[in-house]
Parts: sequence; structure tokens; C-alpha cells
Amino acid sequence: MIALFAVFSAFGLAASAGLNAYIPLLAVALLGKFTNLIVLNKPWNALTSWWIIGLLIVLTLIEFLADKIPVVNHINDIIQTIIRPAAGAIAFAASTSVIKNMDSVLALALGLIIAGGVHAVKSAVVRPVVTATTAGAANIPVSIGEDAISTTISIVSIILPWLGMLLLIFSLTLAIIFIRNLIEKRKKKALEKQEPKDEVTST
Repeated sequence: MIALFAVFSAFGLAASAGLNAYIPLLAVALLGKFTNLIVLNKPWNALTSWWIIGLLIVLTLIEFLADKIPVVNHINDIIQTIIRPAAGAIAFAASTSVIKNMDSVLALALGLIIAGGVHAVKSAVVRPVVTATTAGAANIPVSIGEDAISTTISIVSIILPWLGMLLLIFSLTLAIIFIRNLIEKRKKKALEKQEPKDEVTST
């Protein structure tokens, strides 16, 4: 059961890293430092160092602000293409380090794939669609929502791993519905723009 919960936590944390690289790592560091909710074996217990915690706080604030500034947010997404998957790999491996016989390379690879996949959907699908359909007006609210989801899933995945997994599935479902609705609105706008042209041509 402990192993199963550790895997649930790992999936939630890695997925959260795809939205914000540093929030799940900060959650792991703080809860590993001050509680017994998550146990970090070597070398991952280095996350509980005050130096690492301080660095993660600064990096979290930088990414939070960078993702809210037009143009800068696109540059940030390019940079995070490397950082978010790496953070997901660390989060997955750290949270499953208590599982005996769990191959560390496999854990890192799974975290890398999960975080990388979420990041790819965020930067290559969600953000471009949001920008195109709202002229960039919804980018900040969406970014704040992503940070809120990342924080919530990270903390819940550690405290109540099974609930964290359910929240992750629920969030992914909402994201799919949200993207589909935006795409449909974009198609309707495109059709509405074409209709007047067709009327002029027919006359």
C-alpha cells in the first residue's frame, strides 16, 4: 500500500511539474523538511536543505512572474522545455525513493515523460489556442489557474495520494473540455468571418 501511494504521489508531482517546474519540488522540500508525510532517501533528501528551499522559493517566484508577462511567457516556455521535464524526473524519483527495488533510472524516465507531456500540451496546444481565441487576454488568468492546479495537486498528492490522483484525472478531463471548447469557438469565428465574404461574392 505504501508503494502504491508513493507511485500515486509521484504521478501527481511529475504532472504538476509540467505546469510549474518548481512548485512540486518546493512542496516536496517543505513537507519533507517539516513533516513525516513524505520520506526522502539519499540523495533526494538534499531537497530539504535550507539552501535548496531558498533557491526553490526564488525560482518559483521568478517563474510565476515570467509566465504572466506577454512575450516573456513564450521565452519562459522555451526555457522550461528542458527544466520542467527535469523537475518532473526529480519529483518522481524523490517521491518513489522509499520503494524497494524501484529502479532509479526508470523513475527518472517516467517523471521526465509525464512532466514533458504535460508541458508539451500546455505550451504547444493550450497557450496558442488561448492566445488565438482571446487575443492574449486570457493568458494571465489561465497561467494563474495553472499555478493553482499545480500547487493543489502537489500538496494533495503528498498528503492524500489517492485524492491527488483523482484530482489529476479530473484536471486533465477539464483541460480537454476547455481546449475543445476554445477550438470550437475559434472555428465558429472563422466561419462567421467567411460568411460576409461569401455573400459579397454571390451578389
